[in-house]
Amino acid sequence: MKFVDEATINIQAGNGGNGCVGFRREKYIPFGGPDGGDGGDGGSVFLVGDVNLNTLVDFRHKRNYRAENGQRGQGSNCTGRGGDDCLIRVPLGTIVRDEETDEVIGEVLNHGQRLLVAQGGFHGIGNTRFKSSTNQAPRQATPGSLGEMRKLNMELKVLADVGLLGMPNAGKSTFIRAASAARPKVADYPFTTLHPNLGVVCVSDHRSFVIADVPGVIEGAAGGAGLGVQFLKHLSRTRLLLHMVDVAPYDPTIDPVEEVKVITRELSQFSDELGKQPRWLVLNKLDLVPEDLQAELCADVVERLGWQGPVYQVSAREVSGVRPLLDDIMEYLEEVARHEEEAKVVVASEGGKADVEQDSRED
Repeated sequence: MKFVDEATINIQAGNGGNGCVGFRREKYIPFGGPDGGDGGDGGSVFLVGDVNLNTLVDFRHKRNYRAENGQRGQGSNCTGRGGDDCLIRVPLGTIVRDEETDEVIGEVLNHGQRLLVAQGGFHGIGNTRFKSSTNQAPRQATPGSLGEMRKLNMELKVLADVGLLGMPNAGKSTFIRAASAARPKVADYPFTTLHPNLGVVCVSDHRSFVIADVPGVIEGAAGGAGLGVQFLKHLSRTRLLLHMVDVAPYDPTIDPVEEVKVITRELSQFSDELGKQPRWLVLNKLDLVPEDLQAELCADVVERLGWQGPVYQVSAREVSGVRPLLDDIMEYLEEVARHEEEAKVVVASEGGKADVEQDSRED
């Protein structure tokens, strides 16, 4: 299936039902009084996160969505029925913008999360609500308000813990095949990967993470060259980047060190956040290098780069050195998760102390 990460849809919330002008008319009750009921509220439009979806392709076929209108009020003080909400299922990681104002309405990140994108109209008021001692037979009622109408731009950023980064033919797809059950296309020509691939890496029982393989990045990608710029945004949500490097390129004039520097510049040019993201160096395709030259070659690449972070030597095709890397990634992600939980606890405790101090000052 073609990966679709952008879509535009038209949405219309339901209109509120009009209020009713009515009077009680029964035998032997000459002064029944007003009994017109209120209308019903119009339905709203919500986006709902669905973990079972991974693309926005459905919105290429259906672009218009509308919630139900509220019903008008009736006599005998009967209130009109409210309109049903319109629920639109979207994949996790969807960012929603208003096309006219370019305002970011919100993001859908969790399964079952509801994001209000169009508010339904408010109900009209019946004449019963206008009666008073000086106006015992009111004949006025208010109409229901119109529901919001919007044109939405939706953009999907895949949710993954680890992102694979590298030049075309660096072995990213082969690595994700070796690390997970994902089976992306692998071939001996550049830009084999045309859309992101997600794989779940199971390290042990109840310990797993999601890894994303995106198309290769080339020089000028931040300015629109190649395919990488279209999918660099997907890497911004990851907690760790694996920079895959081909240490045995098919063209002997290609310098792996220069390729790493090119991609580093492209990341910084695309966004400061992406340029500062934690990144590990993975020297791949060691099976194509004689064993007595592997250590020397890897040391030369690391030295010329001046690389200060973690470095791993692997052969994705032979699944050599992959397991230790996956174990270290799992430990790193668990450590990050612990720090995040501790930060939440600290923020919550500081908020509680602030409330107590505020109450004491008021007392």
